[in-house]
Amino acid sequence: MTNIIVAMPRLEDAKGIKNVLVRNGIRVTGICSTGAQAVSQADGLNGGIVICGYKLGDMAYSGLRECLPAGFEMLLIASDRLLGQREETGVVCLSLPLKVNDLVSTVGMMAEEIERRRRKSRPGPRVRSREEEAALMEAKTLLMARNHLTEEEAHRYLQKCSMDSGTSLAETALMVLAVMKV
Repeated sequence: MTNIIVAMPRLEDAKGIKNVLVRNGIRVTGICSTGAQAVSQADGLNGGIVICGYKLGDMAYSGLRECLPAGFEMLLIASDRLLGQREETGVVCLSLPLKVNDLVSTVGMMAEEIERRRRKSRPGPRVRSREEEAALMEAKTLLMARNHLTEEEAHRYLQKCSMDSGTSLAETALMVLAVMKV
């Protein structure tokens, strides 16, 4: 789930944006009216989106962007005139007057992109050692001989036992070997 912080100069505006997002199934982590509060809320979170106005109570959006922890994207909501004055790149913008559909779809697309990047950065599956592979093959061979299973059936049996017990496939194979060799 993507963390979303709404930071607007007027707290009423932040509450309104939060309500629109919540009504459309998007969870909002927090709302605030200053950049310092937004940074404080963002600290300790593992990335997300900050939706903010051009100028907050204590800083402009550009200062807030510099202070945000890594992994946070920014959605700037301002008038066309103010959006035309900005020089930075990497900030998603929506112009006022704000349309609910534009807000919801933009936040949804940003959240999907963050989740995609997060999934892509996860490490791949763990590689089994030679000992674990040998135990797995021995357990399958034992199941095939004693229960008249094919290799695929024996493997599926070990997978199911592994999922049911919450242990790794190699640990399950070792347990099967320990029980069946007695």
